[in-house]
Amino acid sequence: MTDRSQPPLYEMNPLDRFSDRATDYVKYRPSYPAAAIEAILAGFGEPSQLTAADIGAGTGISSRLLAERGVRVFAIEPNAEMRQAAAPHTLVEFRDGTSEATNLPDRTIDLVACFQSFHWFNPVLTLPEFRRILKPSGRLAVVWNLRDRSDALTQGYTQIVKSASNNHPAEKRDRSIEPLLASSEFTDVKHWDFANRQDVDLAGLIGRATSTSYIPKSGPQFQKIISNLTELYETHCGDRGFVSLVYKTRVYLGNPTDC
Repeated sequence: MTDRSQPPLYEMNPLDRFSDRATDYVKYRPSYPAAAIEAILAGFGEPSQLTAADIGAGTGISSRLLAERGVRVFAIEPNAEMRQAAAPHTLVEFRDGTSEATNLPDRTIDLVACFQSFHWFNPVLTLPEFRRILKPSGRLAVVWNLRDRSDALTQGYTQIVKSASNNHPAEKRDRSIEPLLASSEFTDVKHWDFANRQDVDLAGLIGRATSTSYIPKSGPQFQKIISNLTELYETHCGDRGFVSLVYKTRVYLGNPTDC
């Protein structure tokens, strides 16, 4: 159920809120497992014949994963700082645009992908736009790295982030899938979970937290986060020199409805 006590995430300045996080995003965000990318592309045929639109592409983590399979990718990202921080790839073209106005032509895209971004979109305006640009044979992929709270370290990290953010509604981002499941724009929506983990040292654990747009980067609350994460790290790292954040990479796939 949607929490009506909070405004929707798409009203919380999604276009600019990552402007001061681009460097941390590049350094500290987790990637996505190969099995998830394979599931997204399964049944499409030769990847080099495909064109994808990665919406809310950020610094291009997912765009490059698709491009490494041979897919041509339009990385649609409205935040200039995020676009500028992205590493280049010959098959990835970054463009200024939003989920509501991609500026892509009708029925030209084989795959619309939203990696760690769909919760920031207004579904009422976004889903028709996705359907407009998709070929009838295309598909929509919505992907999140969801923290696995059955893992002690990951659960401890989650509690620190929730406390520091005053239980920010983005911590329940997976609920944002509900409009897609109820939408008349897409049909046959299925999902799969894939194991994923991110090995980090202490700087990486802190950087992963500060790459999150709703975590403070200065002041007493920031110092408390550092203290709490340091304690968590020292409790779990042993003599390895790193800890592992454990995720379930959840992939939703849906098909555009017939016109």
